Amino acid sequence: MPSSPPPYYLKGSRMNARLNSVVGRLARRGISLAGSAELTVRGRRSGEPQRIPVNPHTYEGTQYLVSARGHSQWVRNMRAAGGGELRVGRKVRTFTAVELPDAEKPPVLRAYLERWGWQVDAYFRGVTAKSSDEEIAAAAPDHPVFRITVTN
Repeated sequence: MPSSPPPYYLKGSRMNARLNSVVGRLARRGISLAGSAELTVRGRRSGEPQRIPVNPHTYEGTQYLVSARGHSQWVRNMRAAGGGELRVGRKVRTFTAVELPDAEKPPVLRAYLERWGWQVDAYFRGVTAKSSDEEIAAAAPDHPVFRITVTN
């Protein structure tokens, strides 16, 4: 029986890890770079809080978290936890999260790429905000999207 390929995930370089660390620390101290925030989600195995900088995205009045790098650890943790916290300084927003099915992702992904493409286009393997609907739909399975609802 043939095995299916692993889900798409593009691991960041050491430079990306350092930059993420800096962006996360800045968000913790109240400095948001271009709208970034620090995501805290409970680890699915350890139960310990895991932190990573993210770019919360608003589309048609609803907030989303998009994983540009694919099926990363924070995505797997979010699936298990069903929510988390977004922090910028002392402002902490607790939220619940629901993962969108692939069919619902394309308009959110296009808007995300319009807003954040300068930073994330490389992770979308040639797909940009100007790509066709079919190209964005084809990329949707590789990029988890969560609709978040703030609870506090």
